[in-house]
Amino acid sequence: MSTPSFSLVNNATGEKTDLPAVGGTLGPVGLDVGKVYGQMDVFTYDPGFSSTCSTKSAITYIDGDAGVLLYRGYPVAQLAEQCSFIEVAYLVLNGELPDKNQLEDFDQTIRRHTMINESLKGFFGGFRYDAHPMAMLTGVVGSLSAFYHDTTNNKDPEHRKIFAHRMIAKIPTIAAAAYKRYVGLPFMYPQNHLDYCSNLLHMMFAVPAEPYEVNPIAARALDVLFILHADHEQNASTSTVRMAGSTGTNPYAAIAAGIAALWGPAHGGANEAVLKMLDEIGDVKKVPDFMSKVKDKNSGVRLMGFGHRVYKNFDPRATIIRDECHKVLKALNINDPKLELAMKLEEIALSDDYFKERKLYPNVDFYSGIIYKALGIPVNMFTPMFAIARTVGWAAHWIEMIADPTMRIARPRQVYTGAAERNVPALDKR
Repeated sequence: MSTPSFSLVNNATGEKTDLPAVGGTLGPVGLDVGKVYGQMDVFTYDPGFSSTCSTKSAITYIDGDAGVLLYRGYPVAQLAEQCSFIEVAYLVLNGELPDKNQLEDFDQTIRRHTMINESLKGFFGGFRYDAHPMAMLTGVVGSLSAFYHDTTNNKDPEHRKIFAHRMIAKIPTIAAAAYKRYVGLPFMYPQNHLDYCSNLLHMMFAVPAEPYEVNPIAARALDVLFILHADHEQNASTSTVRMAGSTGTNPYAAIAAGIAALWGPAHGGANEAVLKMLDEIGDVKKVPDFMSKVKDKNSGVRLMGFGHRVYKNFDPRATIIRDECHKVLKALNINDPKLELAMKLEEIALSDDYFKERKLYPNVDFYSGIIYKALGIPVNMFTPMFAIARTVGWAAHWIEMIADPTMRIARPRQVYTGAAERNVPALDKR
């Protein structure tokens, strides 16, 4: 199939410039507008970059209309069913699933890098007891470059690999330490004999005074959630990591920037908003009235956890996480009224023409908060959980960008709407 040809034409003068089409493996082509300003003295204008490709990438593919999400070509549903998070992390970083020996080597590397420098304990102590864990994550991750400045040569492929391994290994330790600081309990050291998610649960919930057994059902549920959150193409936080990284800054600073972007309620904090909404509804009997208010534009009531900026169909991750939610609640013998509320909301939204016409389907945030709650993870740790998983994608995108010989520093343009050039009046004339 031939690539279509595109041009930009100034209708007033007839001046025309060609827009070369940049094709990929799947999805729409991108139009190269890099020479438009130089040739026609105009910028392209796309607030929010919803129709703009900022890069080429071989990591993740999303078809929002069809509800497709692929990591390196593999459907996320297959990965969540058949693989561990560590296998998926290897895939996202390296492009292929590991064989048995590669998996063992990678797994052991991650386990051996989980400890953080002892002096970081003092850093945590500098935060107020009630500081949000995301504030601690942002600060502590940014500080890591002070400890590993000898291996942050961005041009060295081996240094890039070391960074990725360290970052993926240490982010659960940092997140667990932030939680312990928040609840006022002693930090727990990582245990190298535990798998990735079991180790995180141990560091969060174990105490020195008594033994702690990790529930394998809880660990597996967390593993699935992490797989679903490992990457999501050029989202706000990933784009932030890339933009910060394009300056040549050390990678820990770039990841810290991504964590700060993820903290926003429109991004990583969405599952917190779902639980808050369910709390406000309170009773399943109040759901019909709530949904009526959602449809009333003047009510100011919003339906959280439905719809997505990219997906115009059912979020493929939502089906997986819905089933996982049922498994967890049943296995842990939890009768959560929030699930009944959630099911009623989903039932109405999927059958009501108002929501179907607007394609407001449940997204991954709708059920993830309920699972986290069932595992005993408090609401203010939901976004740190997201950050742990997404660190894999951030690291992979940073490496991909830095290794690209055509990389340039990010420098968006603007349409200026301020005052035209003017002269400063004398003081007595102002």
